[in-house]
Amino acid sequence: MATKGQILDMTPVGMKFSVLKSSADTGGKSLDLHWELLPGCNMDAPLVHIHPHAIETYEVLNGEMEFFVKDSWRPAGKGDKLTVPMGVTHAFRNPGPDVVTVYNTHQPALRMENYFEDVCKVLDKLTGNKTKPFRMDLRTKLYMGVLMNNYREEIIARSPPDIAIKALGFIAKLAGIDYEKS
Repeated sequence: MATKGQILDMTPVGMKFSVLKSSADTGGKSLDLHWELLPGCNMDAPLVHIHPHAIETYEVLNGEMEFFVKDSWRPAGKGDKLTVPMGVTHAFRNPGPDVVTVYNTHQPALRMENYFEDVCKVLDKLTGNKTKPFRMDLRTKLYMGVLMNNYREEIIARSPPDIAIKALGFIAKLAGIDYEKS
């Protein structure tokens, strides 16, 4: 379980999150994060997804980025705020040359902090604890299938399609792939 002040380092895919308020801090009402989106973050095949049981909010604190909502990308800059209702398709990216900072919440928190911690575990496993470059290859897709299938109440992929995520997760389980094991 994430704790206040914890850094969730996802730099292999261009992100770093700091926990401002954990689920424990808010009684489960929200997970509040400070994001740093590195230049080029999510420019190559961002995870377009929904949160079936939570509202997600974003406030751009510094820099310029883009949000995908429903079916199109839209620019956002410092001071812009976006609320994504439950079940609405969305994603984000940083196409610019500068780091973008964002205040982000998930309401309710559900198990999103566990999801982010597990994303870090998967990235560490796939990059040898950040000593090798991140690649979106078959091995990565199998690990992501396992991860995404563990958090279906929190997040469901739309692109890649959920059916592909389910199939990859099933195949990965059959092959004994588990990001929890060393």
